[in-house]
Amino acid sequence: MLQKLRSLTTLAAISVTLLFAWKMLRAPQEQPRRPRRRAAPSSSNTSSRSRPGALTTTDACSSADSRAHEAVSQLFQPVNLTLEQLVRHKLSEGRRVTCRLLGVILEETTPEEIQNHVSVRTSVVEVLLGIAKFCDVYLMERVLDDESEEKVLSALSEAGLFASGALIKEKVLFCSTENGRTSFVRQLEPDWHIDTSPEIVHQLARFIKYQLHISPQRPERIASNVFSSPSLEQYFGGLDQR
Repeated sequence: MLQKLRSLTTLAAISVTLLFAWKMLRAPQEQPRRPRRRAAPSSSNTSSRSRPGALTTTDACSSADSRAHEAVSQLFQPVNLTLEQLVRHKLSEGRRVTCRLLGVILEETTPEEIQNHVSVRTSVVEVLLGIAKFCDVYLMERVLDDESEEKVLSALSEAGLFASGALIKEKVLFCSTENGRTSFVRQLEPDWHIDTSPEIVHQLARFIKYQLHISPQRPERIASNVFSSPSLEQYFGGLDQR
Protein backbone atom coordinates (compact mmCIF):
# COMPACT_ATOMS: atom_id res chain seq x y z
CA MET A 1 0.00 0.00 0.00
CA LEU A 2 2.80 2.34 0.92
CA GLN A 3 4.59 1.53 -2.33
CA LYS A 4 1.45 2.31 -4.36
CA LEU A 5 1.09 5.71 -2.60
CA ARG A 6 4.70 6.56 -3.39
CA SER A 7 4.12 5.72 -7.07
CA LEU A 8 1.09 7.99 -7.22
CA THR A 9 3.01 10.79 -5.50
CA THR A 10 5.90 10.40 -7.94
CA LEU A 11 3.53 10.42 -10.91
CA ALA A 12 1.81 13.58 -9.61
CA ALA A 13 5.14 15.30 -9.11
CA ILE A 14 6.24 14.38 -12.62
CA SER A 15 2.94 15.70 -14.04
CA VAL A 16 3.29 19.01 -12.17
CA THR A 17 6.90 19.31 -13.34
CA LEU A 18 5.92 18.64 -16.97
CA LEU A 19 3.03 21.15 -16.77
CA PHE A 20 5.29 23.82 -15.30
CA ALA A 21 7.94 23.15 -17.94
CA TRP A 22 5.35 23.34 -20.74
CA LYS A 23 4.13 26.74 -19.47
CA MET A 24 7.68 28.03 -19.23
CA LEU A 25 8.40 26.95 -22.80
CA ARG A 26 5.16 28.45 -24.14
CA ALA A 27 5.50 31.86 -22.49
CA PRO A 28 8.38 33.23 -24.72
CA GLN A 29 6.39 32.40 -27.88
CA GLU A 30 3.20 34.23 -26.84
CA GLN A 31 4.83 37.20 -25.18
CA PRO A 32 6.24 38.89 -28.34
CA ARG A 33 2.91 38.63 -30.15
CA ARG A 34 1.17 41.12 -27.89
CA PRO A 35 3.77 43.94 -28.20
CA ARG A 36 3.88 43.57 -32.01
CA ARG A 37 0.11 43.95 -32.31
CA ARG A 38 0.15 47.04 -30.11
CA ALA A 39 3.42 48.50 -31.39
CA ALA A 40 2.73 48.29 -35.15
CA PRO A 41 0.50 51.39 -35.39
CA SER A 42 2.37 53.38 -32.74
CA SER A 43 5.72 52.58 -34.37
CA SER A 44 4.69 54.03 -37.77
CA ASN A 45 3.03 57.03 -36.11
CA THR A 46 6.11 57.71 -34.04
CA SER A 47 8.26 57.44 -37.15
CA SER A 48 6.19 59.89 -39.20
CA ARG A 49 5.89 62.35 -36.31
CA SER A 50 9.51 62.24 -35.25
CA ARG A 51 10.74 62.87 -38.85
CA PRO A 52 8.96 65.94 -40.37
CA GLY A 53 10.49 65.25 -43.82
CA ALA A 54 9.29 61.65 -43.95
CA LEU A 55 6.58 60.89 -46.55
CA THR A 56 3.54 58.74 -45.91
CA THR A 57 2.44 56.32 -48.67
CA THR A 58 -0.16 58.85 -49.93
CA ASP A 59 2.39 61.69 -49.95
CA ALA A 60 4.88 59.55 -51.86
CA CYS A 61 2.30 58.70 -54.53
CA SER A 62 1.30 62.37 -54.89
CA SER A 63 4.93 63.39 -55.24
CA ALA A 64 5.54 60.72 -57.91
CA ASP A 65 2.42 61.80 -59.84
CA SER A 66 3.55 65.43 -59.72
CA ARG A 67 6.99 64.58 -61.09
CA ALA A 68 5.44 62.47 -63.85
CA HIS A 69 3.10 65.34 -64.80
CA GLU A 70 6.01 67.79 -64.97
CA ALA A 71 7.98 65.40 -67.17
CA VAL A 72 5.05 64.98 -69.56
CA SER A 73 4.46 68.76 -69.66
CA GLN A 74 8.10 69.37 -70.54
CA LEU A 75 7.94 66.68 -73.20
CA PHE A 76 5.02 68.35 -74.96
CA GLN A 77 6.15 71.97 -74.64
CA PRO A 78 6.18 73.76 -78.00
CA VAL A 79 9.54 73.65 -79.69
CA ASN A 80 11.07 76.91 -80.91
CA LEU A 81 11.91 76.23 -84.55
CA THR A 82 14.45 78.23 -86.49
CA LEU A 83 13.37 80.27 -89.52
CA GLU A 84 15.00 77.72 -91.83
CA GLN A 85 13.04 74.91 -90.17
CA LEU A 86 9.81 76.91 -90.50
CA VAL A 87 10.52 77.57 -94.18
CA ARG A 88 11.14 73.88 -94.84
CA HIS A 89 8.00 72.89 -92.99
CA LYS A 90 5.70 75.54 -94.43
CA LEU A 91 6.91 75.11 -98.00
CA SER A 92 6.79 71.32 -97.74
CA GLU A 93 10.42 71.08 -98.89
CA GLY A 94 9.62 73.02 -102.11
CA ARG A 95 12.77 74.36 -103.77
CA ARG A 96 11.51 76.94 -106.29
CA VAL A 97 9.29 79.89 -105.34
CA THR A 98 7.79 82.68 -107.45
CA CYS A 99 6.35 85.73 -105.73
CA ARG A 100 4.75 88.97 -106.82
CA LEU A 101 6.06 92.21 -105.35
CA LEU A 102 3.06 94.51 -104.88
CA GLY A 103 1.22 93.92 -101.62
CA VAL A 104 3.61 91.14 -100.57
CA ILE A 105 7.16 92.51 -100.57
CA LEU A 106 6.31 96.16 -101.23
CA GLU A 107 4.08 98.49 -99.25
CA GLU A 108 2.50 99.71 -102.49
CA THR A 109 -0.38 97.71 -103.98
CA THR A 110 -0.81 99.13 -107.51
CA PRO A 111 1.52 99.83 -110.48
CA GLU A 112 0.48 103.48 -110.36
CA GLU A 113 1.83 103.91 -106.83
CA ILE A 114 5.32 102.67 -107.66
CA GLN A 115 5.64 105.27 -110.39
CA ASN A 116 6.06 107.80 -107.59
CA HIS A 117 7.50 105.89 -104.65
CA VAL A 118 8.64 102.37 -103.76
CA SER A 119 9.11 101.09 -100.20
CA VAL A 120 9.95 97.58 -99.05
CA ARG A 121 8.01 96.19 -96.10
CA THR A 122 10.66 95.90 -93.36
CA SER A 123 8.82 93.07 -91.62
CA VAL A 124 9.15 90.80 -94.66
CA VAL A 125 12.89 91.20 -95.31
CA GLU A 126 14.11 88.53 -92.88
CA VAL A 127 11.49 86.04 -94.03
CA LEU A 128 12.25 86.60 -97.72
CA LEU A 129 15.97 86.17 -97.15
CA GLY A 130 15.26 83.01 -95.16
CA ILE A 131 13.26 81.60 -98.08
CA ALA A 132 15.99 82.63 -100.55
CA LYS A 133 18.62 80.70 -98.57
CA PHE A 134 16.67 77.51 -99.03
CA CYS A 135 14.78 78.10 -102.29
CA ASP A 136 15.36 79.44 -105.78
CA VAL A 137 13.29 82.65 -105.60
CA TYR A 138 11.95 84.73 -108.49
CA LEU A 139 10.24 88.06 -107.82
CA MET A 140 7.92 89.54 -110.44
CA GLU A 141 5.61 92.47 -111.03
CA ARG A 142 3.61 94.36 -113.61
CA VAL A 143 4.93 97.89 -114.19
CA LEU A 144 3.83 100.78 -116.35
CA ASP A 145 7.27 102.10 -117.37
CA ASP A 146 11.02 101.55 -117.19
CA GLU A 147 11.42 104.10 -114.42
CA SER A 148 9.22 101.98 -112.18
CA GLU A 149 11.51 99.00 -112.77
CA GLU A 150 14.54 101.04 -111.71
CA LYS A 151 12.79 102.30 -108.59
CA VAL A 152 11.79 98.79 -107.56
CA LEU A 153 15.31 97.42 -108.02
CA SER A 154 16.77 100.36 -106.13
CA ALA A 155 14.37 99.88 -103.20
CA LEU A 156 15.11 96.15 -103.02
CA SER A 157 18.84 96.85 -103.04
CA GLU A 158 18.58 99.53 -100.32
CA ALA A 159 16.66 97.08 -98.15
CA GLY A 160 19.65 94.72 -98.31
CA LEU A 161 17.88 91.97 -100.24
CA PHE A 162 20.73 91.56 -102.72
CA ALA A 163 23.57 91.88 -100.20
CA SER A 164 23.86 88.20 -99.26
CA GLY A 165 23.66 86.93 -102.83
CA ALA A 166 20.69 84.69 -102.03
CA LEU A 167 18.51 86.99 -104.14
CA ILE A 168 19.85 88.43 -107.41
CA LYS A 169 18.60 91.23 -109.63
CA GLU A 170 18.43 88.97 -112.66
CA LYS A 171 15.64 87.04 -110.97
CA VAL A 172 13.44 90.10 -110.53
CA LEU A 173 11.12 89.99 -113.56
CA PHE A 174 8.84 92.69 -114.94
CA CYS A 175 5.94 92.57 -117.35
CA SER A 176 3.30 94.97 -118.68
CA THR A 177 0.18 92.82 -118.13
CA GLU A 178 -1.29 90.46 -115.55
CA ASN A 179 -1.23 87.69 -118.13
CA GLY A 180 2.50 88.26 -118.41
CA ARG A 181 2.92 87.38 -114.72
CA THR A 182 0.85 84.24 -115.21
CA SER A 183 3.07 83.24 -118.15
CA PHE A 184 6.22 83.80 -116.06
CA VAL A 185 4.91 81.47 -113.37
CA ARG A 186 3.89 78.71 -115.75
CA GLN A 187 7.22 78.84 -117.55
CA LEU A 188 9.23 78.68 -114.33
CA GLU A 189 7.09 75.82 -112.92
CA PRO A 190 7.66 76.63 -109.24
CA ASP A 191 6.73 74.44 -106.30
CA TRP A 192 5.07 77.51 -104.76
CA HIS A 193 3.65 80.74 -106.12
CA ILE A 194 2.75 83.67 -103.86
CA ASP A 195 0.24 86.25 -105.09
CA THR A 196 -2.44 88.71 -104.02
CA SER A 197 -4.69 88.34 -107.06
CA PRO A 198 -7.51 85.79 -106.59
CA GLU A 199 -7.96 85.60 -110.38
CA ILE A 200 -4.34 84.62 -111.01
CA VAL A 201 -4.35 82.20 -108.08
CA HIS A 202 -7.46 80.57 -109.49
CA GLN A 203 -5.95 80.32 -112.98
CA LEU A 204 -2.75 78.74 -111.70
CA ALA A 205 -4.36 76.30 -109.27
CA ARG A 206 -4.41 73.55 -111.90
CA PHE A 207 -0.75 73.99 -112.87
CA ILE A 208 1.17 74.88 -109.70
CA LYS A 209 1.71 72.42 -106.89
CA TYR A 210 1.07 74.92 -104.07
CA GLN A 211 0.06 78.57 -103.83
CA LEU A 212 -0.11 81.12 -101.04
CA HIS A 213 -2.83 83.74 -101.46
CA ILE A 214 -1.99 86.92 -99.54
CA SER A 215 -5.18 88.71 -98.51
CA PRO A 216 -6.13 90.97 -95.54
CA GLN A 217 -9.44 89.14 -95.28
CA ARG A 218 -9.59 85.37 -95.03
CA PRO A 219 -10.97 84.43 -98.44
CA GLU A 220 -12.88 81.31 -99.33
CA ARG A 221 -10.42 78.58 -100.20
CA ILE A 222 -10.00 78.40 -103.96
CA ALA A 223 -8.56 74.87 -104.07
CA SER A 224 -7.05 72.27 -101.78
CA ASN A 225 -3.53 73.26 -102.86
CA VAL A 226 -4.09 76.98 -102.16
CA PHE A 227 -3.37 78.41 -98.70
CA SER A 228 -4.05 81.93 -97.45
CA SER A 229 -2.53 84.40 -95.00
CA PRO A 230 -2.81 88.15 -94.28
CA SER A 231 0.91 88.52 -95.02
CA LEU A 232 3.98 86.51 -95.96
CA GLU A 233 5.61 86.98 -92.54
CA GLN A 234 2.47 85.89 -90.71
CA TYR A 235 2.34 82.68 -92.72
CA PHE A 236 5.81 81.84 -91.42
CA GLY A 237 5.06 83.16 -87.95
CA GLY A 238 4.01 79.80 -86.47
CA LEU A 239 3.13 76.26 -87.30
CA ASP A 240 -0.54 76.74 -86.49
CA GLN A 241 -1.05 79.38 -89.20
CA ARG A 242 -1.16 76.97 -92.08
